[in-house]
Amino acid sequence: MFTESFAMENSSNNHRFRTAMFNHGEYHHDKEYVGFATLPNQVHRKSVKKGFDFTLMVAGESGLGKSTLVNSLFLTDLYKDRKLLNAEERITQTVEITKHTVDIEEKGVKLKLTIVDTPGFGDAVNNTECWKSVADYIDQQFEQYFRDESGLNRKNIQDNRVHCCLYFISPFGHGLRPLDVEFMRALHEKVNIVPVLAKADTLTPNEVKKKKIKIREEIEQYGIKIYQFPDCDSDEDEEFKQQDTQLKESIPFAVIGSNTVVEAKGKRVRGRLYPWGIVEVENSAHCDFVKLRNMLVRTHMQDLKDVTRETHYENYRAHCIQSMTRMVVKERNRNKLTRESGTDFPIPAVPEVTMTRQQDNETEKLIREKDEEVQHADHDLDSHHHHHQLHDHESRHDPDHHKQSAPRLNQEAHSDQSLMSDEAL
Repeated sequence: MFTESFAMENSSNNHRFRTAMFNHGEYHHDKEYVGFATLPNQVHRKSVKKGFDFTLMVAGESGLGKSTLVNSLFLTDLYKDRKLLNAEERITQTVEITKHTVDIEEKGVKLKLTIVDTPGFGDAVNNTECWKSVADYIDQQFEQYFRDESGLNRKNIQDNRVHCCLYFISPFGHGLRPLDVEFMRALHEKVNIVPVLAKADTLTPNEVKKKKIKIREEIEQYGIKIYQFPDCDSDEDEEFKQQDTQLKESIPFAVIGSNTVVEAKGKRVRGRLYPWGIVEVENSAHCDFVKLRNMLVRTHMQDLKDVTRETHYENYRAHCIQSMTRMVVKERNRNKLTRESGTDFPIPAVPEVTMTRQQDNETEKLIREKDEEVQHADHDLDSHHHHHQLHDHESRHDPDHHKQSAPRLNQEAHSDQSLMSDEAL
């Protein structure tokens, strides 16, 4: 269901393109037709054959409907064997990372969906740095991909990088809590964060509107970088531009999850049955569930993957390469100091200290000056050695030089003996 529009649109476009080509006889008769216009079709066929993958992380306190929403989004049951802990067990529970992978196929398009859950987040009495294990997990996936990408066999690299993080905000309280702010600020440079207002059926429409405005203001106030929807191209139609504007105004998405089917007005719909009425999950007038699903799968899934690859992963990769380069520079500097001191034993490594950028620049400047001094000394040594070789060559080929040098050596030897005799007396 989530790739229905993509598959239908591409198949219809392919059919129209082939029909037009054959009807006009351009495959056989038009000499100006080259054929590279079919490249999108080739890419489409190859992509469908290979399949797609997407990794979604959900984070937030227990009881906010994370599992229910994920099952509602993808029409699957990923949490069959889940065991719920009681209050006493949650006191000592640490934040865990669990993965659920499922292969979904729709209209011939295959998707490998990985859901990363964070049970225990925000449930402890002391939640100091409870987001650290989540940040470490994201870094571990980047590190694994970096190692695979730098290895010899790069054909079948598994991409387990987290492409999107749905962060669930409690509907109770006034706006964001300190835990929400700290979590998003700790992870906004590593992953695409999409804030979600959980259990929106506990709020009136007016309360939802006010809370959304309050949360957006606090996100801007605290400098939190959530996922930014790309701007529409100028050639897009007005309907698409209007949908994009509605998506941006819907942040954070007010959602309701349900896995049960109820009957409403003679129709069976997924929703929640209350004594005063029925809340329909897929009714845009009741919540933003449809908007969130369309954003995640139908319109922005590829953009989420692109931003992960081009921004978050590239930042991590650049940081790794810089660290490796600094280690090489330090090792080269240590080797040069060992050679200049004339010792055969290695100099013990100095414990790493945190340096400011100015100190780091001064260190690199000193290393360059040392390199220049070593090169200059090597050049002088070579010149001196070449001069001695030339002098010896001339001595061997000049017999008069040998005749003149022999008496001089005898005189020097005689003077040395006289000097030794005087010293003995």
